[in-house]
Amino acid sequence: MAYTALLDACVLYPPTLRDLLLRLGERRLYRPLWSAEILEEMVGSILRDRPDLTAERLARTVDLMREFFPDAEVIGYAGLVEAMANERKDRHVLAAAVKGRADVIVTRNLRHFPLKVLEPFDLDVQGPDDFLLHQFYLQPEIVLAELEGMASTNKQPPRTMSELLERLDTLAPEFSQTVRDHLAE
Repeated sequence: MAYTALLDACVLYPPTLRDLLLRLGERRLYRPLWSAEILEEMVGSILRDRPDLTAERLARTVDLMREFFPDAEVIGYAGLVEAMANERKDRHVLAAAVKGRADVIVTRNLRHFPLKVLEPFDLDVQGPDDFLLHQFYLQPEIVLAELEGMASTNKQPPRTMSELLERLDTLAPEFSQTVRDHLAE
């Protein structure tokens, strides 16, 4: 079975990060998971911060995510939510990870998932930087190919590898620098 990662809304929110994570999932470097609640949280956050985007446009994004990853959406976890001992507002995330048998939760809210709470479920938590670094170290050729594909097909900036890595700098600085170093070799 593939390494499975539950993607929290905060890592699906930034479009460049979401695109890279989903491309790597499509290439089967890992199996992505999420819940309807996580997708709703992602859409709500984007609409709150980006009034130039419409709910219809984001619904199309969610529809495409579901189409490309028909087995990614975890269901039937609601009964576990109250039993989770992590940060209250992120208990649904942990419950979905447990129900989906995830290996890791990828989130920017690391402190909401203390290791002592995750240990009984044999779960890990990683920020996007660490997660992407692991993917790069395991399959650098695939990660580089996907980054190059992103840069060459984007209609909006970033359009070059350098611009793409600059965009990822705030979300995954070590990953971005590691890719730069690798390209400079």
